[in-house]
Amino acid sequence: MLLADIARTSREVAATPARSEKIAALALLFRRTEPHEAPVVITYLAGRLPQRRTGVGWSTLREHREPAAEPGLTVLEVHETLDRIAAVSGKGAATERTRLVDGLMTAATEEEQRFLFGLIAGELRQGALDALAIEGLAAATGAAPEDVRRAVMLGGSLGAVAEALLSYGPEALTGFRLEVGRPVLPMLAQSAKDVDEALDQLGPGAVAVEEKLDGIRVQVHRDGDDVRIYTRTLDDITDRLPEVLAAARELSVESAVLDGEVIALDTEGRPRSFQEISSRVGSRLDIAGAQQTLPLFPVFFDLLAVDGRDLLALSTRERHAELARVTPEPRRVRRLVADDPNDPETRRAVREFAADVLARGHEGVVVKSLDAPYGAGRRGASWIKVKPVHTLDLVVLAAEWGHGRRTGKLSNLHLGARRPDGTFAMLGKTFKGLTDSLLAWQTERLRELAVSDDGWLVRVRPELVVEVAFDGLQRSSRYPAGVTLRFARVLRYREDKTAGEADTVETVLAMR
Repeated sequence: MLLADIARTSREVAATPARSEKIAALALLFRRTEPHEAPVVITYLAGRLPQRRTGVGWSTLREHREPAAEPGLTVLEVHETLDRIAAVSGKGAATERTRLVDGLMTAATEEEQRFLFGLIAGELRQGALDALAIEGLAAATGAAPEDVRRAVMLGGSLGAVAEALLSYGPEALTGFRLEVGRPVLPMLAQSAKDVDEALDQLGPGAVAVEEKLDGIRVQVHRDGDDVRIYTRTLDDITDRLPEVLAAARELSVESAVLDGEVIALDTEGRPRSFQEISSRVGSRLDIAGAQQTLPLFPVFFDLLAVDGRDLLALSTRERHAELARVTPEPRRVRRLVADDPNDPETRRAVREFAADVLARGHEGVVVKSLDAPYGAGRRGASWIKVKPVHTLDLVVLAAEWGHGRRTGKLSNLHLGARRPDGTFAMLGKTFKGLTDSLLAWQTERLRELAVSDDGWLVRVRPELVVEVAFDGLQRSSRYPAGVTLRFARVLRYREDKTAGEADTVETVLAMR
C-alpha cells in the first residue's frame, strides 16, 4: 500500500463531520490493505508511530524539501526508514538522522510530506480514533462491530486483530480471549466535577467509592511462579518492579490477572509524587538497587481472572469479592460501599470519604457501579473519576502552526508564568481543549500579536492571558522553572486580565 492512500484517507476522515462517512472511508482503505501491513496502517491512522520516538526534532522536520511529483512511497518503506532513524545513535547521529529524513521527505509528495510531518512530530490529530477504526474494520470484513471490539479488548492490539481479520475473516475473532500472560486494554473512567455529579450519573444503584491513586497503572499476570507486569499501554515492565513480583507471588492463587496501581509512600505514609514514581519505574535497576532507590507499593482494585476463570462478565461486586478472597487487605485499595446513593446520609458519608482521601494526599476518588462488568479497553459510563482540577492564568508566549484538520490554524500554545522581573518562564505546551471556534479566534488574535513567524512557530508579544486546567506538576529540565504542567488543557481566554495579573512562577512552584 502506498503512503498516499493513508494520507488521503486521513484527510478525508478529518474533512467530514459525519461518522458514517468516516467509517466508510476507513473501510475502503482496509479493503485495500494487505494483512501484514495492517498493524502499521492502523497505527499511522491513529497518529502514532510504532517506534514511539525517533529522535527527530523540529529543526530537522521544518527544513523545506522539494516534494516528489508522484506518489511512490509504500507504507512498509516508510516504516523501515523510521526504524533506521530510531536506531541511529552515537557520534554523528544527528547528521545521519537528517540524511535519512531528507531521503524520506524528498520521496514524498506534498500531501505525504504534510502527513509525515504531523506523524513524526506527534501533531497528527485527524480524528481517526480507534473506535472508528473498529467499525471500519467490521464494515470491510463483514464482522460484527461488537465482536471486533471485544477481540481488541482481549487481544490488546487493534493492529493484531486487524491482521487476523484481514487474513482469515470474522472467524479469526474467536481466537482472541482472556489469557494469562497476554495483557488486555484496561478499563477507563469518565470524569465528573464532584462526587454528587458522579453519583447522579451512575443512577440509583449501589456503588463503590475508591481511592484514586496517583501512581503507575499496572496489570499483573501470574501463572504459577511466572509473573508478568504491564503498563496501561501494555508495555512489559516486569524487570523494573521487584516489589510487584513479590506481592503477586504471595497471593493464594495458582493463576490470576489483577488490575492495580504502583505507588510510593513517604515516612509518614503519604504518597510520593508521580514524577518520583515514574523516574523509578523508568529505570532499569537491579532488584536491590531498585528497592533502595525508592521502594514501591502495589495496590490492587480489580481481578479479571483467577485460577482459570474469566471474571470480566461478573459484576464489580462479584469481582471485588474474589479480589478480597485472594488478596490481603493492605494490598487492596481503600473503598466505601454506598448501597443507596440517593440517601442524604449516604451522600454525606461519600463526601467525607472523598475529602479524607484528598487530605491523605491522594489524587481523588473513582465511583464505580457495583453491577457493571469489566469493560476492557473502554471508557465506559460505569466508572467515574472525581479529582480536583488545578487552574492557572498563564500568558501565551508562542503558538505552533497546526497540521491535519488544524492546518492553517495556530494550535499548540507555549505557556508562561510571570517572573519577578516581569519576564515569563515557559511551563509547557498544550493544544487540548481547543474547539474549532476557539482555534479560529486565537489564530486571528495571535497573528495580531505576532513578532516573528518562521513557518512553524509564531512568537507573540506576551499579552494574552489564558486559563489552563492541569492535573499537577512534574519536574522537567527542559523548562526554566524546572517544572512542567501535567495534562494541561485550555479552559478559556481571560481578556479581562492583563499579563501583569497572570500567575507567577512562585505561585506555580508552591503547588508542588
